[in-house]
Amino acid sequence: MRILHVFRTPVGGLFRHVRDLTRGQCAEGHEVGVICDSTTGGITATALLDSIAPHCSLGIIRIPISRLPGLGDLSGAKAVMAQAKVLKPDIIHCHGAKGGLYGRIAAWRLGIPSVYTAHGGSLHYSWASPSGVAFLSAEKALTLIGTALHFVCQYEKDTFVAKIGIGKKLNAVIHNGLWPEEFADFPLADDASDLLFIGDMRMIKGVDTLIEAVSICNRARPTTALMVGDGPDLEKFKTQSKALELNDKVVFAGRMPAAEAFSRGNLVVMPSRAESFPYVVLEACAAGKPLVASGVGGIPEILGSDMLVPPDNPQALADRLLSLLNNPAAAQTAAAIQRLRVKQHFSAGDMVNGVLALYRAAIS
Repeated sequence: MRILHVFRTPVGGLFRHVRDLTRGQCAEGHEVGVICDSTTGGITATALLDSIAPHCSLGIIRIPISRLPGLGDLSGAKAVMAQAKVLKPDIIHCHGAKGGLYGRIAAWRLGIPSVYTAHGGSLHYSWASPSGVAFLSAEKALTLIGTALHFVCQYEKDTFVAKIGIGKKLNAVIHNGLWPEEFADFPLADDASDLLFIGDMRMIKGVDTLIEAVSICNRARPTTALMVGDGPDLEKFKTQSKALELNDKVVFAGRMPAAEAFSRGNLVVMPSRAESFPYVVLEACAAGKPLVASGVGGIPEILGSDMLVPPDNPQALADRLLSLLNNPAAAQTAAAIQRLRVKQHFSAGDMVNGVLALYRAAIS
């Protein structure tokens, strides 16, 4: 098959998912191409795109794609259609809200089957807000022209059904997965922090909740935290940390590969207010890291209830963190059990094969 992936930003979990698909689909003998935004991601995105170039025989094409709706969407959709006309893919896989918009319109106009994966995106919005009405109305309209829907977890499908509806459209739940080499140990550095957060510095990720929980923990015992990532709310979190007098307890390290970060923190924390099916949870489990996460989105499809806390609840988060920090042997035992479960049930190879099967069904 000739497969074209269309998405906006070449960073984060969505891009990790696309990179895994390009690797696996190329290994299965398919021709793969990518279209994504040219204005975001910086040198990190460039390096990651370079890393998948050997898997992309149809090329990597970058065009301007804005995050918010606007007049540029018309030219963006036309640009994707023009590229697809040249590449002649058998199927277009559209990822995220903007990839879903541009890719499905192009596929519809050219008579090419398409698959859409939301990756959370518009599904985080509510019909009760003006922004939600705009995004969800667009999603509802686009279901009229796409061929199939791929959901990365059952939560994502249930949310799509509730907010948008799928009728009798072809669809499948296919979980994200990891490659065998990702199940590796990461010895802790001598100066490793007690807690480790990896993700975007945005309110939706619950970083403020974690900072407040760190303050609570420090009333009971000295507790340090390393915050890995970047994003629009970074300065707010730095200000909050300073206001809580955590300057020597909370360190903001910027972006770094997860493999490097895992050596610099003992206990991984994922305090999100909303998620789809985050790779960092799978990656932390594969690394054998003790983990605490909010019970939101598809996270409960990965983790047992003993690893979950309610979102937006600093006290509950602090209580769970203290119980694990004060009993490291029990934390490591739980991590070893969870690592084995992820290895058995969340395989990148299975994900690739499941998505290819969905493509074949969409084409037939």
